Amino acid sequence: MSAANPHTPDRAGAGSGAARRAPSRHWSTIGEATCVWGVWCLYGLYRVFGRALFRAVLYPVVTYYWITHPLARRASMDYLTRMDAAGAAGARPTWRHTLRHLFSFADTLLDKLLAIGGQYRFGNVIREGHQVLLDQIASGQGGIIMTAHMGCLELCRVLANQRQGLRLTVLVHTAHAERFNRILSRLDPKSGLQLYQVDDISPATALDLAARVQAGEFVAIAGDRAPAHGGRAVRVPFLGTPARFPVGPYVLASLMRCPLFAMGCVRHGDGHLLRFTEITRHVVLPRASRDAALTALATAYAAWLEALLVRSPYDWFNFYDFWADDPVRTGRQDAR
Repeated sequence: MSAANPHTPDRAGAGSGAARRAPSRHWSTIGEATCVWGVWCLYGLYRVFGRALFRAVLYPVVTYYWITHPLARRASMDYLTRMDAAGAAGARPTWRHTLRHLFSFADTLLDKLLAIGGQYRFGNVIREGHQVLLDQIASGQGGIIMTAHMGCLELCRVLANQRQGLRLTVLVHTAHAERFNRILSRLDPKSGLQLYQVDDISPATALDLAARVQAGEFVAIAGDRAPAHGGRAVRVPFLGTPARFPVGPYVLASLMRCPLFAMGCVRHGDGHLLRFTEITRHVVLPRASRDAALTALATAYAAWLEALLVRSPYDWFNFYDFWADDPVRTGRQDAR
């Protein structure tokens, strides 16, 4: 890995790491692997026969994916090895653990479908730290919520519809999961009405989002994937090694002059745990120490995220070289 200063802001594709190792592919270049008819078949199987048979059929499907997608296998092994070093994996990772990791991801896709389709048992959802959001709702003001690619975050979108006063706009990279988002839209046609394409935020869109926050709405944006088109990121410690985290959420919160929250989701028994926290009440980015302020915020978020993942290691769903020094961004390819 690169020995570069972990507190130095960088831009995707730049940096000295490329001189020491072959470039790794950026997450946005990995083509979507969703098989629409396959997802519908598995969902129908669950509706008729239940989860036990669904999981039995899912095993050969996941095994095929595991065999044909070495990038996902390598990324899983890299992540689980780091988890093992952090004392969270429970055993030295082998190929069986990477298979279990991918199975956890596939099994969570069903929870996403059930949540959006109104079939999930919400009595199985435990919430921690959500009082910070309730207090913000009571104040009449909104805020920025940082999410991550972990667990079943669709639960929060559905719970938002059930919680009076909680209005949520989700910023997503829809081009990276178009087929799966279309499946979710068919289950609930209203679910896509408050989705914004992250790469296409114009000044007009930014003004619209600011107006929503001022009116008491919350804007959710992923805080665990560096931008796809040269956007700024900072390197901060994560599972023992500096990794690139985006600065967009902090800049948005600064521009909107609103609080910054974090939300994560992991498995808990037969259900899920939704955990919330307030990263900061006010995001201040002084001109003279802007980079240091961004690094401090990203460091706090990465530490919070790491602590949650240690609790449930198999709920991390970034199947690419997350710690890459110089990720390739051009050209969309398959995940092999």
